[in-house]
Amino acid sequence: MKALFIGGTGTISADIVALAASRGWEMTLLNRGLRTLELPQGAATITADIGDEAAVAAAIAGKHYDVIADFICFTPEQAQRDVRLFAGKCDQFFFISSASAYHKPVQHYLIDESTPLHNPHWQYSRDKAACEALFMEAYRQSGFPVTLIRPSHTYCARSLPVPVHGKNGAYQVLKRMLEGKPVIVPGDGTSLWTITHSTDFAKAFVGLMGHTKAVGEAFTITSDEQLTWDQIVKGIGRALGKEALPYHVASDFLVACDPSLEGPLLGDKSNTVVFDNSKVKRLVPDFVCTTRFDLGVRMYVAYLDAHPEMKVADPAFDAWCDRVIAAHEAGKRAFAQMQEQPV
Repeated sequence: MKALFIGGTGTISADIVALAASRGWEMTLLNRGLRTLELPQGAATITADIGDEAAVAAAIAGKHYDVIADFICFTPEQAQRDVRLFAGKCDQFFFISSASAYHKPVQHYLIDESTPLHNPHWQYSRDKAACEALFMEAYRQSGFPVTLIRPSHTYCARSLPVPVHGKNGAYQVLKRMLEGKPVIVPGDGTSLWTITHSTDFAKAFVGLMGHTKAVGEAFTITSDEQLTWDQIVKGIGRALGKEALPYHVASDFLVACDPSLEGPLLGDKSNTVVFDNSKVKRLVPDFVCTTRFDLGVRMYVAYLDAHPEMKVADPAFDAWCDRVIAAHEAGKRAFAQMQEQPV
């Protein structure tokens, strides 16, 4: 069984490559070769930019794969390119969509594949939904063998879920914890969030590879572990040996302080989400998530300590957090003073 992955070195895909290779798949990764992640023994690479359609077409000319998966397709234009490139080149094509495309605000706390795709807050999510529609139209019109995958917040030993972060990722949030600073948490910290370790996600994904009943279908793949944002933040603190200090700020206030947060917060993280994974479990009955978050976060901290180059500070985000908290505290003081004034 042969598979071609577009990307293959990211948070979600790297562990899929490792698991698939261990189960006997002949893996080929097509990417620009910019990441130096160690590949499983026997995995082949094609160095090419998926954005260069002619170069990719030449690189796979005369080849056929049981599975092709594109982990870096984000826009309808890229989806159209994939249909042109890979029609007739595979028996199954995986598009990695996003659970953030599901209806926001949530209509019901429990989400499954029948939940409508509608997210007015995030262009990223709307683009993923548009890609899904394009691929499914190609399936209906010409039999393009697509399988749609909708992951939620998936993390790995090299990445970590935090409620709000800056351009340099999660490390500055951990740095604030280590320095005894409060960490911003949207809302009151009690909304539920579903997080999935990449090694667990890989079990379901690899189980769907080559599965004829998965063609033309959409699958949500997440853990069944739900935690509040306060539990997540405090769990990170415990892994660091520190007591985390969640600081609660309304999502609307945070978006007013930084409009770019509208999508990640109002369109995603500020919503309580619980996913029904029964559909994927029917096709992959051995899909069981076994990496609890308290264990996953310790793996991340251990990786971080072993790779100090990952500890990239973000002073701009740190200063922004301090300003937001100061403004929030000033508002509380101003209101208290108003209450003391005679009517």
